[in-house]
Amino acid sequence: MRAEVFVVEQNCAYQDLDDKDKCAYHLFLEDEDNSTVIALLRILPENIAYDDMAIGRVIVKKSHRGQGISRIMMKKAIAFIIENLGKKRIRLSGQAYLTEFYEDLGFEKVSGLYLEDGIDHYEFLYEIE
Repeated sequence: MRAEVFVVEQNCAYQDLDDKDKCAYHLFLEDEDNSTVIALLRILPENIAYDDMAIGRVIVKKSHRGQGISRIMMKKAIAFIIENLGKKRIRLSGQAYLTEFYEDLGFEKVSGLYLEDGIDHYEFLYEIE
């Protein structure tokens, strides 16, 4: 599903599968009717992508978008990191057009605009004091 969206739909040739998957926590949501995966993301431990915990590869199947699923998935990932792993800082690299989405979840933009795989991104930080 990641290749379907990130490589094909976004027309972005890059190596989606990487060694980071081996050490990541994977959060996914299945369709109740047919048990197919309709959304997923990965949570990376500290010192893998950043010094802090990280959330990445957030995706919702095209047929299920616009229902708030990505917001639910992100909130569950944040809660898991805080409650189960005891961490208070989470970073991510998010597409620029999703800035308001990430800020509404409590992330703060902490970088200037940069290109990642030809797409505008910002780095975001979620921090509990």
